[in-house]
Amino acid sequence: MQANFISSMEKIDKLDRQILRVITENARTPFKDVAEECGVSRAAVHQRVQKMLDNGVILGSGYQVNPKMLGYNLCVLIGITLEKGSMYKDVTKALEKIPEVVETQFTLGAYSMMVKVFAKDDQDLMRILNGKIQEINGVANTETLTCLDQKIYRNVPIE
Repeated sequence: MQANFISSMEKIDKLDRQILRVITENARTPFKDVAEECGVSRAAVHQRVQKMLDNGVILGSGYQVNPKMLGYNLCVLIGITLEKGSMYKDVTKALEKIPEVVETQFTLGAYSMMVKVFAKDDQDLMRILNGKIQEINGVANTETLTCLDQKIYRNVPIE
């Protein structure tokens, strides 16, 4: 997918960027409205969006759910130190099996990985952390940071 992403970045033109600006502001904007704002046909918008989906420019679409409304009252970032950096792929596969893990990043610095996890309460976090994450082969150490609030969530600028 990386090769597709790089080659597609070279092919993103001014109209693609204009379409991206509109749909990332509100993903529910009808294609006819996107087309009108961009000065092209609805079919052109549809084709370009599909091409950007196929090439990995657009990573998905859908609704974001408020975790707290589903009872997930804790959001934590877990810094994971791996026994060996080369274990990253295997550890990631194991983390994918834990539904409360919503994001992973392979990092440089103090931790090998940063993982974002939602838990219902302290006991749930203990179950996830001690019973699942720390039991993964290759995880040497963890440090948990509690997130108190999130005020900014957005895409990168589309210029």
